Amino acid sequence: MVADLAQGFLALAHPATFLHLIGGFLLGLVFGAIPGLTATLAIALLLPFTFGMEVTDALVMVAGIYMAGIYSGSITGITLNIPGAPSGAITTLDGHALMKRGEGPQALGMSAFSSALGGLIGAVVLIALAQPVSSLALLFQTPDKFSLVLMAIVTVTIVSSGSLSKAIAAMVLGLMISTVGIDPMVPEGRFDFGSYHLIEGIGLLPAVIGLFAVCELIAQAATPSAMTRADRVAQVRAPRRRDFLPARARIREVGPVAYAKSAVIGVVIGMLPGGGASMASFIAYAEAKRTARRPEAFGKGSYEGLAASETANNAMCGGAVIPLLTMGIPGDAVTAIIFGVLLLHGLVPGPALLGSNFIEIAPMFAALFVSSILVFLSVLAFGPVYLRLSQINRGLLYTFIALVSMVGVFASSWSVFQMWMALAIGVLAFLMRRFGYPVVPALMGVILGPYFEEFLRRSLIVSEGDPTIFLTSPASAALLVLTGVFVWFLRLRPALRDRQSARESGEGE
Repeated sequence: MVADLAQGFLALAHPATFLHLIGGFLLGLVFGAIPGLTATLAIALLLPFTFGMEVTDALVMVAGIYMAGIYSGSITGITLNIPGAPSGAITTLDGHALMKRGEGPQALGMSAFSSALGGLIGAVVLIALAQPVSSLALLFQTPDKFSLVLMAIVTVTIVSSGSLSKAIAAMVLGLMISTVGIDPMVPEGRFDFGSYHLIEGIGLLPAVIGLFAVCELIAQAATPSAMTRADRVAQVRAPRRRDFLPARARIREVGPVAYAKSAVIGVVIGMLPGGGASMASFIAYAEAKRTARRPEAFGKGSYEGLAASETANNAMCGGAVIPLLTMGIPGDAVTAIIFGVLLLHGLVPGPALLGSNFIEIAPMFAALFVSSILVFLSVLAFGPVYLRLSQINRGLLYTFIALVSMVGVFASSWSVFQMWMALAIGVLAFLMRRFGYPVVPALMGVILGPYFEEFLRRSLIVSEGDPTIFLTSPASAALLVLTGVFVWFLRLRPALRDRQSARESGEGE
């Protein structure tokens, strides 16, 4: 296996193979950064072309797209407050706040450094522990998966800044949107109001585009004075490439423990079917906020929060490939399409794949490792270009984003109705922001809602309606306890401390 792995790294030294890796990486950067053009869509469009490629070139190319696409969702999130992909949503909170403070180069540099570090750790775990670690995912039963999703829903809600009741309302709205369409357990339509368009449900991409891209476009049009704020900050001094190197003091501020913890969270979430980069980044962000020395800075320009989310979502890449290759279970939407690439080349994911065809899979492992390094090098090469996104004429820029976003929605569903849904959700998101309701919990409700419902109903079917099934499973019970710990440290304890401080100050007066 070691010899085959060495052959995989040597395969990247072949000029044609390395060019496929670079081409895939650049394609992933573009598709991940532009709202509506995700890494999933990039690989899906590439899928027919991979049939005529050598298997090594095809796997190396999709690995480059995967790693770059997950990272680059943060680029427009930091510079424009519009994440290019759902995985960059939580990074946007702190990243754009830093951008408005004039620290855009450092924010982009920290994002790239953290993504590269997380990707490297994920790739190392994939290389070293693919077979033994994959057995852990098999131990997760349906009740355990429900408790994991519940933990993600709760933590996303409680880490949202502002009113808890408004965050809960936003999460509930997202969960409600996720229930529109065909019932996953019974072939009947729900909440479709007799419309054959709604019977297919509301897609994830229209929801993402509406909640972030369309919402931001409306917000910028409604407040023209705010459109140039980041511009004025960015134009104080032309950035140099070395400005994108994250300061050592800030890396030390985050600390090796926080990086390692976020990477482990990303790898573990990646191994669980349905986890994905969004869940990994949100849970890592919540854990970082729980243990931070200054949790009040999260959401207002915290490098710790930015580093935690970016480390986790790229570490997820290595973790998500483990169940794909060893059990034939994709960890997220991108690996589901990579599954198709493998099948096109006669490679059937499963327990025997790594044993009989590892020599053909090894270049993909090596490509994930090398792509992680390219993530950091990319910000040094293209950082000034990323930053100029905030200086482009806003009329032209937002017109282009609106066009690409709508084309992306149509390309993902071939439905004009879904384009109208993206616009409607965008108007709703704008009203939510105007009245102080956070948008991120609504997005996570849309993403996690189907898994929440499916795992809940399946668990109750198995237990014949007995809810104690979530307590009798050790893993499920542990996750529920961990959820309670998050609630205590992130909401209840700070609220009690504030109440005590208010009482003491009142008595002092």
